Amino acid sequence: MEFIIKSKALYTTWVLYKPDRILFDVGEGISSSLGNKIYAIENIFLTHSHIDHISGLWGFINTRNNAMGSREKPLNIYYPENSEQIVKYISFIKNMNNRLRYSLNFIPINLKSVIEISETRYIKPFKTRHTPSELTFGYQIFEKRKRLKDEYKYLDQNSIIELSKKIGKDNISQRYDANILTISGDSLPIPLEYAENCEILLHECTFFKEEDRKIRNHTSLEELKILIKNINAKKIIIYHVSSRYNSIIKSTEEKLKKEFSDKEIYIVHPERKLKL
Repeated sequence: MEFIIKSKALYTTWVLYKPDRILFDVGEGISSSLGNKIYAIENIFLTHSHIDHISGLWGFINTRNNAMGSREKPLNIYYPENSEQIVKYISFIKNMNNRLRYSLNFIPINLKSVIEISETRYIKPFKTRHTPSELTFGYQIFEKRKRLKDEYKYLDQNSIIELSKKIGKDNISQRYDANILTISGDSLPIPLEYAENCEILLHECTFFKEEDRKIRNHTSLEELKILIKNINAKKIIIYHVSSRYNSIIKSTEEKLKKEFSDKEIYIVHPERKLKL
């Protein structure tokens, strides 16, 4: 299992990516919903300051303080720099939790930031179109990989092995950075450059029907379908759906799976956790 996700537009959103012990956003109810699983989380990335994305942070920090094992590990919380509301919330949390028994680091980041999360993986933020008054982020996870140089791709397996013995593995391969995951946060459709070559796309889709959207600061289903048609991702996870569509979640997911039969399509039901 790679993901545990809870997302109900206006109420709560959080995405746990288990392979790297990363949490994207910290909506309300996360501590009681995840239970002991919160103790393994090492890095939190906030997309923006809206309450349904940060309201669970205070409880998360306090609950983690009661776990023996997790006290030995620091907790890093990354957020868009100059976000006035997040800075105020952090100040409140610090004042209310002045006896923490583990290292808690609040780290402001900008569009030039590169956050190393392991020897082979790193995260980069990108700007999204959601709230004009403040910087809002989506995130990409990259993995450092190696592949055959173009001039050797025509060789069969035995020839590659022999050539590797002769000139060395490093001389027949080249490094590249694979975009293994892109998450939109709350946003209008993200720019194609951040989604086209990702392996997994998590994108918000608050409105299934265009006529329900009064302000253009969230994605509609028709907009998202245009994006999906133009990317190579094999797995699409649609989240931050309005609960007004609860009765048509299943049928909408089935239609999308037929329309995009070459991809895995999942919709996070507003009333349930999605585990993948």
